Amino acid sequence: MPEGFTRRAVWGALATGAAAGLGGCSLASSRLQPASGLAPLALSGNLTPVHDPAILKTDGVYHLFSTSHMGEAPGLVHWRTSTNLTDWTLHGAVFAEMPDWTRSDYPESRGLWAPDIVTIEGEHRLYYSVSSFGENKSAIGMAVCNDLSSPTSWVDRGPVFRSTDANDYNAIDPAVFTDADGRHWMSFGSFWSGLKVFELDPLTGLALEAEPELHAIAQRPSPGAIEAPFIIVRNGWHYLFASFGLCCRGEESTYRTVVGRSRQATGPYLDQDGVDMMQGGGTVILQAADDPDGRFVGPGHCAVLRDTDQDYLVHHAYDLQADGIPTLRIRPIQWRNDWPVVT
Repeated sequence: MPEGFTRRAVWGALATGAAAGLGGCSLASSRLQPASGLAPLALSGNLTPVHDPAILKTDGVYHLFSTSHMGEAPGLVHWRTSTNLTDWTLHGAVFAEMPDWTRSDYPESRGLWAPDIVTIEGEHRLYYSVSSFGENKSAIGMAVCNDLSSPTSWVDRGPVFRSTDANDYNAIDPAVFTDADGRHWMSFGSFWSGLKVFELDPLTGLALEAEPELHAIAQRPSPGAIEAPFIIVRNGWHYLFASFGLCCRGEESTYRTVVGRSRQATGPYLDQDGVDMMQGGGTVILQAADDPDGRFVGPGHCAVLRDTDQDYLVHHAYDLQADGIPTLRIRPIQWRNDWPVVT
């Protein structure tokens, strides 16, 4: 969800989610046993404002894409690089301005946000969100390039998927993954009826069908907030990471990161206690109370970096020592009994 999403807009979305019929679910919020010896990486360089990070490593360079402040005119997806995963350099916005179709179709939108980045057959695909705030009149777009060293080489391919006020879902917060059978999928969703997946055409990066079949994978009882899915495959399991709670409130943000797993890309995703994430399940793996210094709150909207023999949870959190500015955070993941542990 964008940095400038107002309190009124968030609660409006919650109310709409209630109207979508989310009541009657049970909520689980189990915790994994804490791991010893895990700590966030010591980061330096340009780390703010980073919201909704997406990350990719290619040719020995880490590329980070994120939401910028939505108060800018307009807010655009920002691009940073690092050669060691710890020291980060800002290179500016991916787009000089919002793509034409986003301005014409969504004139009330103040920018692009919540990107995802993947490489398929040598083509880098950057997905992004655009929306009318507080509504689910939204879309997921895609831009492509073949050379990440040239920030001006992006070519916009237009919308991939849309939602309207006639739908009970919100087409933002995209994340693309390849399942255990080699099929390509996009997960998405924020508030309303929760998180969904649909199949992509690997050749184009667009939906496999003109009207793709949506598979519901997670939701929470209204007014419980859920958004920002991210799915990886490990040892035959599909792991769904998601954010519970509210973002974008600085020091008052209540984001926390949860996980469930499934043998199938389309679910069911169960948490460590066996509770289906369609019934409010989700094992909490990271929340404000886990910060060793009590400095960062609202950790969420994560991506998972699969870096050689080490996985990392890449996310934002709000810095209490800097007026709650959204800040890049990276944590190593340990796997215990096929469950991720990061604190």
